[in-house]
Amino acid sequence: MPRDAGITRQRILAAAHQMFFRQGFARVTMSDIASAAGLTKRTLYHHFDSKDSLLEAMLEHQHTLSTRTYEKSFRETAGGPDAFVRRLFDDLEAWADSKTYLGSGFTRLASELGDLRGHPAMRLAQLHKATLEAMLSEHLASRGTADADLLARQIWVLMEGAMIMALLHKDSAYVRVARGAALRLVGSMYGAAG
Repeated sequence: MPRDAGITRQRILAAAHQMFFRQGFARVTMSDIASAAGLTKRTLYHHFDSKDSLLEAMLEHQHTLSTRTYEKSFRETAGGPDAFVRRLFDDLEAWADSKTYLGSGFTRLASELGDLRGHPAMRLAQLHKATLEAMLSEHLASRGTADADLLARQIWVLMEGAMIMALLHKDSAYVRVARGAALRLVGSMYGAAG
């Protein structure tokens, strides 16, 4: 039976992910999630005692999946800081061009729930973005970049802005503009070829 409970939990997390990231926290009910997961509301509440606890578990799960994906991409990219930054924005552009692109779910949920200090969504969004920024800094440093923390923060700001603008305007050109700015920054600050 524990295996069935784990499978059920994964179905719930997958349904919550789809619904929260597409529709937002406030517009989704526990009944909606139970229905999307093909479960009864009673079964849903057996696994998660509230919508907040479900959101927290879903964000923790997405954080783990996302950091693994970024880490794999970072490790697979050869070359100096310029090649690394180019790959980062190329991946973002491909995502922004996909039919399912909705921007960063962490950013969207944090924006929606930002006035609720202490809400798990805020804590997890902060953790997620800080983790990705630290990973970016680590990989830039491993490519010989001086002051990798500052460069990582600057690049992350460009990425976040590009994600939001590409979502608002349904246009990945914003990602290309941000990529150009990031590459010029790398070139001017660290002598990398842009």
